[in-house]
Amino acid sequence: MTAAPVSHGSRGLGATVWAPETVTADPYNAQTPSAALAEPLTPVGAFFVRDHFGSPPATPGRWQLRIGGAAAAPFGIGHDELLAMEHRELDVVVECAGNGRSLMTPRPPGLPWSQQAVGCAHFAGVPFRFLADRARIDPAAVEIVFTGADSGTVRGHRTAFERSLPLAVALHPDTLLATRMNGEPLAPEHGAPVRLVVPGRYAVADVKWLVGARAVTQPFTGVFQAEEYRYVDSRGTPDGPVTTVRVKSLITEPEPDEAVRRGHETLVRGRAWSGDGVPVRRVEVRAAYEEDDRDGERGWHEAVLDPPAGPYGWSGWSYRWTPQRPGPYRLLSRATDARGDRQPSQAPWNAHGYGCNPVACVEVVVV
Repeated sequence: MTAAPVSHGSRGLGATVWAPETVTADPYNAQTPSAALAEPLTPVGAFFVRDHFGSPPATPGRWQLRIGGAAAAPFGIGHDELLAMEHRELDVVVECAGNGRSLMTPRPPGLPWSQQAVGCAHFAGVPFRFLADRARIDPAAVEIVFTGADSGTVRGHRTAFERSLPLAVALHPDTLLATRMNGEPLAPEHGAPVRLVVPGRYAVADVKWLVGARAVTQPFTGVFQAEEYRYVDSRGTPDGPVTTVRVKSLITEPEPDEAVRRGHETLVRGRAWSGDGVPVRRVEVRAAYEEDDRDGERGWHEAVLDPPAGPYGWSGWSYRWTPQRPGPYRLLSRATDARGDRQPSQAPWNAHGYGCNPVACVEVVVV
């Protein structure tokens, strides 16, 4: 579906952006349009949306978060009290675990995301650890279960959207109860009035419309933890839960099928990121003529890599390319992070299409 321009007033992002590209209407799910991915911060009005059950009604004045479970001093906190607490601000890449699913063959079931269920935003919020300290979490606790206000029927049972985090991740100073996004109060489709933001993990961890957090002394086995959002290989063998974002790059310029002039310099640009606060160290670009082998190792050139705005943001990159012969080309990019992880030529297939991070590809024509 073609995106349409909408007004937007976020800081420094201009007055007009592109609305998300609808994938499903009910519940509403939509991708970030390609043009918006070229921005250092993805405008709120263009940021991808992922809902399981639809956006629940919520008003800040009536919102309350209950913190309890295995805790000596459980309590509830309202919106005004949360806003009065010390806040932390971070640029964070938010990526759906199923981003890129449509690139896999055969395509796994689920939303047919291409490579645009991702964005980078500036979040402000209260570190969850401040509230956990006040609740006096039991030393025997192993996880915190976070509950959203949204609910629906999954596999014949009514359930709220709930996900758990290991205690060390939940109590990390950068795990936020976010109230603002790109300098504005959260929009309803992005989890207003309060959402969880867990930098470096796939967005399923970022529970929206947050209303509950409880400590548990045994691993949580809710449907979205133990049955959904788990890697399952081609033989049906479980291979662990969806957690850390995998290293990835995108090409934002030139656009697919764009005509490029022979003998003229073309600026190839994009974004690159990885998970758990691990920086991208290298991006390489290759211009493959149609007869070339996409999986070949010849012809890779190092791009210029910009520093990210903090440990969880993405990096811009650029490469100057001057094509010398006409015809169809594939422009490829691959990122390598500080752990040495590099985008594969093809992402390993899994039954739900999670963690898809193959070498990025845009087809253009030199004229």
